[in-house]
Amino acid sequence: MHAGDAVLVAEVVRSGLVESRHHGSVAALAADGSVAFTAGRADEPMYPRSSNKPAQAAAMLRLGLPLDDAPELLALAAASHSGEPIHLDGVRRILALGDLDESALRNTPGFPIDHDTMVDYVRKGGEPSSLAADCSGKHAAMLLTCVVNSWPVEDYLDPAHPLQAAIHDTVGSLAGAPVAHTGVDGCGAPLFALPLTGLARLFRSLALAPPGTPERRVVDAIQAHPEHTSGTTRDEARLIRGVPGLFAKAGAEAVLAAALDDGRAVAVKIDDGGARARMPVLVAALRRLGVEAPVLDALSDTPVLGGGHPVGTLRPAVDWPER
Repeated sequence: MHAGDAVLVAEVVRSGLVESRHHGSVAALAADGSVAFTAGRADEPMYPRSSNKPAQAAAMLRLGLPLDDAPELLALAAASHSGEPIHLDGVRRILALGDLDESALRNTPGFPIDHDTMVDYVRKGGEPSSLAADCSGKHAAMLLTCVVNSWPVEDYLDPAHPLQAAIHDTVGSLAGAPVAHTGVDGCGAPLFALPLTGLARLFRSLALAPPGTPERRVVDAIQAHPEHTSGTTRDEARLIRGVPGLFAKAGAEAVLAAALDDGRAVAVKIDDGGARARMPVLVAALRRLGVEAPVLDALSDTPVLGGGHPVGTLRPAVDWPER
């Protein structure tokens, strides 16, 4: 990869002056599956990080994950959650279905990522834990999938484990591209690399799956319970609630992907890992695809504060060439 291959996708303007610039890549698909437009390194492998989670959840449903009667728990299985009580209680419910408790979790311990929730958690004596960390819903679902298949749980994070092998194959098949590399995610689970165009196709595949299929059940769960997949104060939940027929999932290092029920899809990666730029760029791409909704006005830029008051904005600054 070459830094010069990225394109300017957003900029921060403070009191009339450009303060900083964000470069990155974008891939967008039209409803018929054709490439509508791209920018930057859309065809080179990258790590989607937690944007892979809806596909991971679909793979687990294919393997018998028993969450048919609890769509909010299925949404949590695809979550990078905020650590709010609804999330921690939900993870405990998933574990209980397999007669497991939080001691079985092997994800990296952490604090809740929602600020107010974290402050309350620490005031009550909470310490970093696998339960409170944002990936615990996925890990609980992985453990439960192992239990229902009589697979060992101690090494469920090993890339050679049958669970992870099945997830690997599902990610590649939904993306329409082979997994380029296998790494280790921040939570300790195997991490599967795809081109950004492959990530957009993965989301499109999930959105267009027939009703009742594992893939579509994941989408339905996220659309019905977006706060379980992110949090009650998160912009992802606002986007999903505000755009009918859309689902989305963010990933670390400034990845964000979304798809609509008609097959339009977008995936975004900001090169410097600055998460504040990914939503305005995604909104700009959705608008170029013809998506309109009032919530997009609220998410189209991010205020820059000075002295606690808005003094500038982070805004999309994209000139996408046609492909």
